[in-house]
Amino acid sequence: MRGSEFAELKAFVAVVDRGSFARAADHLGLSRSALSQIIRQLESRLGVRLLNRTTRSVSPTEPGRRLHERMAPMLREMDEAVAQAVGANARAAGTLRINTLSMAAKKLIAPRLGRFARAHPDVVLDIVIEDGLSDIAGEGFDAGIRVGGRLHKDMVAVRLTPDFELLAVASPDYLARHGEPRTPADLSRHACINWRFPGSGKIAGWPFKKKGKAVEFFGEGTVISNHQDIIVPAALQGLGILYAYNDEDIAEALAQGRLKRVLADWSPTMPGLYLYYSSRRYMLPALRAFIDCLLDRDLDRAGALK
Repeated sequence: MRGSEFAELKAFVAVVDRGSFARAADHLGLSRSALSQIIRQLESRLGVRLLNRTTRSVSPTEPGRRLHERMAPMLREMDEAVAQAVGANARAAGTLRINTLSMAAKKLIAPRLGRFARAHPDVVLDIVIEDGLSDIAGEGFDAGIRVGGRLHKDMVAVRLTPDFELLAVASPDYLARHGEPRTPADLSRHACINWRFPGSGKIAGWPFKKKGKAVEFFGEGTVISNHQDIIVPAALQGLGILYAYNDEDIAEALAQGRLKRVLADWSPTMPGLYLYYSSRRYMLPALRAFIDCLLDRDLDRAGALK
């Protein structure tokens, strides 16, 4: 196989994997026009159309699907062989693409950005904050951060935090006006501030558990959102009861008396945050360094070197 033929096949696989010429071009370091020309050359050389293109999407034709099915594993194995040849102790460098929940971005990544950049100046962190589920391998991400119960299959999971406690909270003003619920069934008489899952658009249920009895409640209210920056202020302004992970904003409001907890004996713990990456992919030195930083292993190592 000539070098140009290999480049054409690699470009084709990148387009199908990412479902987009723009994302594939960014991944390959090419312009969209150059990538389009490479794909046209491949289709011309093979004498068959490989991709269906519209203004909004790209998908493989049946011949394209068969070609991708055979070529994608081969190219991944080649990439992994090269990475393994470099070795686990290689210098961390290149672009590391991370897909993360906003909660993890705020709690884990943002406070450590400066430390990571100083320790690994040759790594570019490309961080996409997205609270819906994503196909990290298909969309070109090196790793994702999600709660434990929402991990994709065929992924290696690295625990980043302990489990979280779910809290039902409301402002003292709201509770003074409407009373405190004593059981999940009492919530039917209250306004509930709801969370909508990005992607599916579904409203999240509220799972409760007490002495082995588990129930899930679906309530109604005047505020629904997919972001903490809306639902927490809604609770602070007395618009209803909120059921959410105990993050810094809620913990601070509870400590200051601006929120009050209810149904504490019904609130369970939920899986904590995990970083996950494809089990079929060799761990890049940059990803290994990023995980070490999130877990503060780099601080332990620095102390050991002193």
